[in-house]
Amino acid sequence: MIPLSVLDLVPIREGGDAHTALTEAAELAKAAEQAGYKRFWVAEHHATPGIAGGATSVVLAHIGHATSTIRIGSGGIMLPNHNPFVIAEQFGTLDALFPGRIDLGVGRAPGAGGRIAQALRKDLYQAAEYFPQDVVELRALLTGDVDLPIAATPGLGSNIEMWMLGSSLFGAQLAARLGMAYAFASHFAPDHLDAALQAYRTQFRPSEHLDRPHAMAAMTVICGESDAEAETLASSQDQSFVRLRTGEPGKLPPPVPGYRETLPLSAQAMLERLGVARAVGAPDTVRAKIGRFAERTGADEIIVSGATYDPAARRRSLALTMDALTAEA
Repeated sequence: MIPLSVLDLVPIREGGDAHTALTEAAELAKAAEQAGYKRFWVAEHHATPGIAGGATSVVLAHIGHATSTIRIGSGGIMLPNHNPFVIAEQFGTLDALFPGRIDLGVGRAPGAGGRIAQALRKDLYQAAEYFPQDVVELRALLTGDVDLPIAATPGLGSNIEMWMLGSSLFGAQLAARLGMAYAFASHFAPDHLDAALQAYRTQFRPSEHLDRPHAMAAMTVICGESDAEAETLASSQDQSFVRLRTGEPGKLPPPVPGYRETLPLSAQAMLERLGVARAVGAPDTVRAKIGRFAERTGADEIIVSGATYDPAARRRSLALTMDALTAEA
């Protein structure tokens, strides 16, 4: 069976708050650990009213204390927002707290559009140009494979697994050149998935950190007792995606049965475009869709995303999904 992991945005529900969202994220991580998922990743987003995962390393400390064996990490840290030395110290600290369990996924996007640049007092467009150098510097701060005038403490010598994240060819080619594991955000940007995976595999250069390509692809996965129930659960995320794309982001709304049918054709088409990396339905449906996706992409791992308004429904979704794939194996 292909290894499964979990991607969480720490969603804030309508009527809820950040405290509740963080509490529920820890419960979700515990459920993922119990069900047998390999990793639990948190994504960095800023200035978004429905997402509480902006201080990613702090959230991961919270998750780490709630779990004991599952790997935890960033999916990802948007490196242009940060100084590599600070991230090395933060994740070195996480590795000291939770030895051998930390993943550090890095990406190039700012994670909140142009307005975050002013808040961070940074020129993010220029910072993005230095992204390859910053990745090399960050890895050196953790591994010591390049001599640097200063050592991150904690940080240097940490047992951290580094990943490159991406939704285009750029990240795939950089991961290949640096000999890094690669994760593609196909759950919200599937258009370049096949080309990116091909570029990563054909251009991969072995490194002392990784001797062969290792790729993970993301899917939206929500499993229920029936296809209809799962589609209704998924309508909360569908609503959030439409609101985000139309410039009206907000907190995670309650589900609406038949939501897609109420949308204009343009919005329906936008959601349908994501269907290539979507498995929503009863256990048999989810198993079949994940199986086809894994066969098509040849991914070494799959990471599942997908928020539900009822946190218990997402925990149940994780259990049903794992049970469905384990039964197949």
